Amino acid sequence: MGLLRRAARARLACQVIRRLRRGGVRQARYHAGSFTVRFTRPGDDEPTVLRLGEVRRGRVADFVAGLLRAPGLPATWAEARPLLRPVLRGATPPADVTTPLHRPAWPFLAEYVVVDQPDTMTYVNAAHGWGVTDDEVFAAARANLSGAKLLGTADEPVVVRFVDDGDAYWTSHLLLDGWLAGLAGQVGGRPVAFAPERGTLLVTADGSDQVPDLFARAEAIFLRSPRAITPMAYVPDERGRTVPYPAEPGSPLWICVRRAEAVLASWGYARQAERLPLAAELLITPEGRTRALWPSDGPALLPRADEVQCGDTVRPWEEISDRLTAQGLNPERWRGEGWP
Repeated sequence: MGLLRRAARARLACQVIRRLRRGGVRQARYHAGSFTVRFTRPGDDEPTVLRLGEVRRGRVADFVAGLLRAPGLPATWAEARPLLRPVLRGATPPADVTTPLHRPAWPFLAEYVVVDQPDTMTYVNAAHGWGVTDDEVFAAARANLSGAKLLGTADEPVVVRFVDDGDAYWTSHLLLDGWLAGLAGQVGGRPVAFAPERGTLLVTADGSDQVPDLFARAEAIFLRSPRAITPMAYVPDERGRTVPYPAEPGSPLWICVRRAEAVLASWGYARQAERLPLAAELLITPEGRTRALWPSDGPALLPRADEVQCGDTVRPWEEISDRLTAQGLNPERWRGEGWP
């Protein structure tokens, strides 16, 4: 992380802490590594962890005021239901959120549910206690999205950029069956969507000359954003459900898709490794292959990769996979007891 970005993060944390202290909070500490502020509300016994990536730009005062007014989740299902929204995040839950309710969406991504209030957004815990099933919670969250449609039609492929002001949840609309497919007339063909970070959704038509450029733009946004989601492209399948963009070897976009998959995998596995002992690192080689680094001759939890390296020796995944054991993780890792 660059010096300027660290300084900007620290300034935001200082603004939040000042506002918290004005609101009666006496102890608040900034944790640079996780980009969070930990504090205890007046009257609470347990500390609260505030993810600074959720603070909307230019609205620090309102955000903190709302946070102090409305701690925790609504007590009843009737209160919670109209406030629920689905969100796309990494498959590994944020380190500062305790057992959030979530389910797999696409590779390295999961669908979470949040309570959306004017100035705060709170993750729903798996033990929400509302007396309804998890499926009902997810269904209610999706039903609360606007499902907005674009007006007009396009005679040729165009690029549409949805910019989220914090209330629209545009990237979450990809979770709605049929929503992306419904944009075909407005973008000039089968829609292709990119959601590189929480505030940006880019959509164009498959086959457009713009698609390779959008892969590059999405990766650049993804890599520099503290609110990254995915550099991959997504399209509707024959049933209208959103799926990762398929590309066969030798097709025009094969290299773009493979690069985006590798970047997303490296990011997803790195997040998981922060809290997983024995987790091996995943790198992308200059040739675009993924490589798991077995750190020593001892046990390791390997990410799925094209090849595995231990010391100076590199071997294809297929040569060692029969000696590895899947661990039932998301994203999945395989345990090896020693370099084969």
